[in-house]
Amino acid sequence: MSRRPTIADVAALAGVSRATVSFVLNNRPGVAAATQQRVRAAAENLGWTPSRSARALSTGRAGAVGLVLSREPELIGTDPFYPAFMAGIESVISDTGDGLMLHVCRPGDEEATYRRLESDRRVDGVILTDLRVDDPRLALVAELGLPAVVVGAVEGGTQLPTVNVDDRPVIRHAVQHLVELGHRDIAYVAGPEEFVHALRRRQAWADALAEAGLPVGPVLAGGFTAEGGARATQALLARSVPPTAIVYGNDLSATAGIAVAQEAGLRLPEDLSIVGFDDVPLASWTLPSLTTCRANPTSWGRAAALALVEVIERGDADDVELDPATLVLRGSTGPAPVREASA
Repeated sequence: MSRRPTIADVAALAGVSRATVSFVLNNRPGVAAATQQRVRAAAENLGWTPSRSARALSTGRAGAVGLVLSREPELIGTDPFYPAFMAGIESVISDTGDGLMLHVCRPGDEEATYRRLESDRRVDGVILTDLRVDDPRLALVAELGLPAVVVGAVEGGTQLPTVNVDDRPVIRHAVQHLVELGHRDIAYVAGPEEFVHALRRRQAWADALAEAGLPVGPVLAGGFTAEGGARATQALLARSVPPTAIVYGNDLSATAGIAVAQEAGLRLPEDLSIVGFDDVPLASWTLPSLTTCRANPTSWGRAAALALVEVIERGDADDVELDPATLVLRGSTGPAPVREASA
């Protein structure tokens, strides 16, 4: 058959009406089991697949979930977190026959993007990531009546279903690990200040230092990017007394930090210890391999998609607390170097 097979073709091959085919393929009751089997066999034999536009008309659904990323477009492809997160989403919606509609926009275009998605009926719901302090999207999706799931806990809570991983304990564990290795000057390269999860990780680092009786070390912005991580590392190493260990907000900035330190002639971990966050695939292939906090973004995406499907179909979903991130010890951390006492 040179053209795409239709319901009429399936009906003709199965010897039934088009209405019967529609009932069977939309899983509606009232059709005899033998007839159902004959219709499904005909559809498979013809290679029939449902038309997305036809399904949208019959169900009133777009057959897609939305993910709006408000970051510079060129940065999305360099951050390994997002492909893994989206793979988790796809592992769920591929079974439902839905698609993922990804929009990358600049911060000033974010509200218009959500409004367009809702007004054009392009998606049945959205997943909100990178929650910000006083995030306006929470009120916006409520105003639009757009089903949504939040990835990451919100201070003070939210009426939207939430998928959360508490990343504070693992940051404290990472600092404790460095303290046990003898490090007393532990710096932090932070993610964007407006992100709730970036602030939480930074606060957990400061709290762990306080618990160890150590002063808060230097903090520099890394922005979750390789360029930001490199600049911050260069600035830290240029200090009159550089840190002996650096904790980074994500693996991408930490990987850049390793390269900068090695270019400066430092040995890792003999002269400097480095810890990342995410445990992206590249982390185990750096030289030395990167000690990091394993967060499993694929499981985040999968849990968020499962919750959103439930919200779309039933109107609500329970909050989900995923297993906490764990510290993965590799070659980039070691005993603190012995420094000569200053005069």
